[in-house]
Parts: sequence; C-alpha cells; structure tokens
Amino acid sequence: MTTETDLLERSAGVCELCAAADDLAVHDVPPASRGTADDCVLLCAICRAQVDDPAAMTADHWRCLADSMWSPVPAIQVMAWRILNRFKAEAWAAELLDQLYLDDETLAWAQSGAAAAADDDGVVHRDCHGAVLDVGDTVTLIKDLTVKGANFTAKRGTAVRGISLVRDNAAQIEGRVNGQQIVILTEFVKKSA
Repeated sequence: MTTETDLLERSAGVCELCAAADDLAVHDVPPASRGTADDCVLLCAICRAQVDDPAAMTADHWRCLADSMWSPVPAIQVMAWRILNRFKAEAWAAELLDQLYLDDETLAWAQSGAAAAADDDGVVHRDCHGAVLDVGDTVTLIKDLTVKGANFTAKRGTAVRGISLVRDNAAQIEGRVNGQQIVILTEFVKKSA
C-alpha cells in the first residue's frame, strides 16, 4: 500500500484538518518526515496552500481545528498545534491551544518545526544575557512590568512558561502571565534552565 492509500483509509477520504473532500494530497509534516503515513497528513488544496504560504493564512478557515485537533494521530496534532500558535493572538485560537494536550514526544516534534520556521525567517530571539530563545521555553522576568490595558503588574521573578516568538520582531516574545496573553520585550527576561 502507498502512503496516499494509507492516508485515504485513515481519513475516510476527507482532509484531516478541515474535512473537505476535494483535491486531496499528501503533505509531509517536517522536520524529519520519512514520507510514511505516520509522518504525513492528507490535506485539501485550501489547507495545503495556506500551510505552504503562511502569509496567505486566514484565521476563519482554521476554526475547523476545534474538531480535528482531537485526532489521536500525532501528525494531525502537530499540524493543529503549529497553526493554532500562528493565531494565538485570536481568543478562539488561544482557548483551543490551552485545551490541546500533546505528549512530550509530539510536543517536541511540533516545536522543532516551529523553531525551523523561525530560523527560516532569519529572526533570532535572545534573552537579556544573549541566550537564544525557542518556542516553548520558560523565561523569568528580571524586572516588574506594568501590563497596559490589563491593570496589573507582572512581578520580577515571575516564570512565563511555554513562550512563543513574535515572528518578525526579535525583541518581542509572547507568554501568559496571570491568565493574560501578553507581549514581553526580550531584554526583560532570562531563559530558565
């Protein structure tokens, strides 16, 4: 059996992210895809076009991940995690991302692909000591930060877990403090061991 045949059987003949039935094709889930069904997903033309060109991604199309992210297939979970991270500034995506649980191996796969995408952009995020920051790292605030619009101060020493990187700005990261998703300047954080 071919990979495409395996995926058609696994997906019941629909896109594994949005459930569309037209123009399906195999899509590798990098970075270390071996081309097997375990390392690939079956996607429709719309999903493929948006995944291949992140600048063309539209948030409304990806609301379908509310269903597909619950798949037991790790490759689908990885795709859902990566896409939801792109839209985490949207309340619906942040909520889904909070609900999505990935085991350690699957999370490492998802993060490695996100880090590779960041490397492709040429943007390197560094903490106050020059240590390179990656998606999913834990950082500690090195000074009290007043959070505008949220009426609280993020205290020095606060750990911010599971950070994400602002793609086009090496001086900014995002993370949750007191349940709020905020943007933090990298000069005010140090990477935790």
